[in-house]
Amino acid sequence: MKSKLQLILSSILSGFIAVFVYQSLQDAPQPQAVLTTPQTVPVKYLAPSTLENADFIDAAAKTIDGVVHVKNISSYGGSQSSWLRNFYGNSTPQKIGTGSGVVVSPDGYIITNYHVIEAATDIEVTTNDNKKYNATLIGSDAYTDIAVLKIDSDQPLEYISFGDSDNAQIGEWVLAVGNPFNLNATVTAGIISAKARDLNLRDDKNQFFIQTDAAVNQGNSGGALVNLKGELVGINTAISSLTGGFVGYSFAVPSNIARKVFEDLLEYGNVQKGLMGVQGAALNADIASELNVVETEGFYVSSVEPEMGAAKAGIQPQDIIKSVDGFNINKFSDLTGHLSSKRPGDKVHVKYIRIGIEKETTVRLEKTSRALFIGLELQNLEEEERKKFNLDYGVKITRNQNRGLLRYGIEEGYYILEINQNKMEDVDKITNYTLEDVDNILFMGRDGEKVLIPFKY
Repeated sequence: MKSKLQLILSSILSGFIAVFVYQSLQDAPQPQAVLTTPQTVPVKYLAPSTLENADFIDAAAKTIDGVVHVKNISSYGGSQSSWLRNFYGNSTPQKIGTGSGVVVSPDGYIITNYHVIEAATDIEVTTNDNKKYNATLIGSDAYTDIAVLKIDSDQPLEYISFGDSDNAQIGEWVLAVGNPFNLNATVTAGIISAKARDLNLRDDKNQFFIQTDAAVNQGNSGGALVNLKGELVGINTAISSLTGGFVGYSFAVPSNIARKVFEDLLEYGNVQKGLMGVQGAALNADIASELNVVETEGFYVSSVEPEMGAAKAGIQPQDIIKSVDGFNINKFSDLTGHLSSKRPGDKVHVKYIRIGIEKETTVRLEKTSRALFIGLELQNLEEEERKKFNLDYGVKITRNQNRGLLRYGIEEGYYILEINQNKMEDVDKITNYTLEDVDNILFMGRDGEKVLIPFKY
């Protein structure tokens, strides 16, 4: 009996001990699981998304009141290029076209496209607060498709400050501000898709467009292309389209060129062109093979004009220009576009290759006294000619390869006095025109007799 009691007490005590130990283990801190999955750590810092930081609202607010609606009222329609759909409103039977303009000063100076106001007899400007003004045409340049207007207001106008288009980068966000289809104050966004774009390599215009994918349409011409600081980096000018509507790409004249043309027209009345004095072609694989040169990029100099800046700086035929002011020259528009923002007297730093050796020089840009125009070789009048005919304007024809004009009797020794009733003071003024811009030309013969020849009927 005693042994049974001891066994029972021993079992009960063992049970209590087992419960106590189990409870103690439950209350004790449990060991944490060790993470064996490796963590991914970036090897470089990734900046926050540009889109997340793109302040479209601020840029739009800064610029929307600086863009105006431009109405062109003309007695006859202006010409348009068949290969490029300019996107201002086509002339209606009432001869009214519409586009946009950018106010660039508080006293009412406006930059727009030449084709927006071409052939206008009256120009009407409407600001974003619906005030209307009659605008005066200060000057225009068909070559760059830029025109300058002036309106008079009794109070300072909202305007857009110039930015540096050379600093604009491919991939950078931009806004297009304009009046497509008469929808005033329209803002669209996109990125810069390309720079120094030439849309037609076979024409005689040295195009240097900024290409974007910001949506633009008819009526956007002359409007603003601005960066996210609200600075003007371009004047929206054209689209390349088979339908006449936006299909993904638009093109703008860089602000540095537009600003230079604007300042020239105000100060001189025409565009001052600073030239190096070289002729040649941009290299590619085919041309390099024909010329038997290793370089496939750059501007190949075929000839140098005597007494011009390039010749004085030591540049010779067969040299290959690689950069100007640090700006790489990969195609013809790179060279001509960069020089379009320069004036006679400006100096540019040129890197070039001669027989495989890289060289550097400084070229002073100069104003040429000769030019080619619709098959005519022209030069400025000499003082004796001015006195002989009592002229303060006009240019002399030194050679005529235009068969059509030869049939009219226009030949070497004749003079061009006016184009479209505009006086031609020098060859710089005449090269602002292309054949499609010419309605009529006033010639003068060796005997002083004048003849007006129409180019459009």
